[in-house]
Amino acid sequence: MCQRYSMAADLPVLMDHFQVDRVMYYYRNRYNVSPTQFTPVILQQNGERVLDEFRWGFIPYWGKDAVNADLRTVKDNPSYRKMIEKQRCVIPCNGFYYWKKEGKKAYPVRVVMKNRGMFGVAGLYEIWKDHHGEPLRTFTLVMTSANRLIGNLEEPRMPAILPEEAIKDWLNEEPGEFHRLSSLLQTYSDEEMEAYPVTPLIGNDTHDSEECIREMDLRTAWVKQ
Repeated sequence: MCQRYSMAADLPVLMDHFQVDRVMYYYRNRYNVSPTQFTPVILQQNGERVLDEFRWGFIPYWGKDAVNADLRTVKDNPSYRKMIEKQRCVIPCNGFYYWKKEGKKAYPVRVVMKNRGMFGVAGLYEIWKDHHGEPLRTFTLVMTSANRLIGNLEEPRMPAILPEEAIKDWLNEEPGEFHRLSSLLQTYSDEEMEAYPVTPLIGNDTHDSEECIREMDLRTAWVKQ
């Protein structure tokens, strides 16, 4: 599962890359996003692409994959199927964090595009109401089969990265059939991606600084026994 990622880029660059028309909150760089935290999400509303801030992770009793919605689960879960028809979003990212194991040791790595560029991950969203009746905007990442790079980290699934041409179809406001939309969720080629070691501090939910994305010497990256 993907439990952490980064979205660190200047707002004008992000808006240009994803063709965002409106920004609905005070944007800031996120170097270490973890579940239950609020982070940027892109939706299509009334013909405009909107950048808003949503909470990562669904809350419902049925949401066993509340943070990551495995495509296989989506196929079998009526609630997810309803969302994929009408409640689709794109999560802007520029890196995922994983732990690479070697024997009894492990160290954190950041998986990025070789050009260090941004990319969009397919997501589903839901707006819940808390006990005060206030809306709570939530989302989950859609997962698909891992490519070879992610598979070497002993992860069978990876976030469904959308090629630029697929983002328009995924964000289309018109209701879409599951089978047509699921064809957009392909395993992204590992030939365009790479991984490098980063600070073990990414394991701390409160550590959200540029240090998180800086490449680290492996001799100081080991943290688990």
